Amino acid sequence: MYRLIAIDIDDTLLTDDGRITDATRAALAEAVKRGVTVTLATGRMFASASRIAEQIGLNVPIITYQGALVKTPFDGNVLYERNVPADAAREILDYCRRNGLHLQLYTEDELYAAEDNDKVREYAERSDVPYRVEPDLDKLIDRPQSKMLIIGDPDELDRIADELRPVYKGRVHITKSKPNYLEFLHPEATKGHALAALARHVGCTMEQTIAVGDSWNDREMIEAAGLGVAMGNAIESLKAIAGFVTKTNNEDGVKHVIDTFILNS
Repeated sequence: MYRLIAIDIDDTLLTDDGRITDATRAALAEAVKRGVTVTLATGRMFASASRIAEQIGLNVPIITYQGALVKTPFDGNVLYERNVPADAAREILDYCRRNGLHLQLYTEDELYAAEDNDKVREYAERSDVPYRVEPDLDKLIDRPQSKMLIIGDPDELDRIADELRPVYKGRVHITKSKPNYLEFLHPEATKGHALAALARHVGCTMEQTIAVGDSWNDREMIEAAGLGVAMGNAIESLKAIAGFVTKTNNEDGVKHVIDTFILNS
């Protein structure tokens, strides 16, 4: 029944120590053997996500930047791309400056920050990507931005999100991938939009898709997929809207989904 499965990376496919278990890797390979398209759906940069895809031998378009870029790792073919609207990008940069916020830009699959600090270093280490320091972000802001990200206190970011959502309604998609990451994207740069584009590319209906995730940035694809799956370690609000709750990322939760709905169906 299911022909396409999209899997988040952090805290979903990967264990807490950043591994893909042998059991999950074998389940993914068996699903591919049975004709199912297996892809990744992540907020990570393409440069970071493509290395994970290569580890498990995926040569299909992968969903990156929360859905802003869907691209194939091996040949670089772009299937879907949506950048932050240029006028909104400049407004968000100005807002961050006025409020002393740490902002990161993502342009041409490069990560930029205005200063070299613990926030960007920790982010880069976690994502296994290099970063560049550009004190004058005005030099970059008119280039296409895949996304913009503020790193800060979780409660403060919630307040900022509540403040800015009405301001940018219809112009910018605002989401959190982690409690301390607030992200700004094109309104059609969601994992749900990207999953729909990929389903059209594969030639299947949305009813034939599965989406698996753990955080609020997975909401749109969980709602859009034929079967939306929340990890056992997912936030409660995501579990509440999911069609199925699997085991945790440390208990081969992705394997459990594949076994239940693909291999044993």
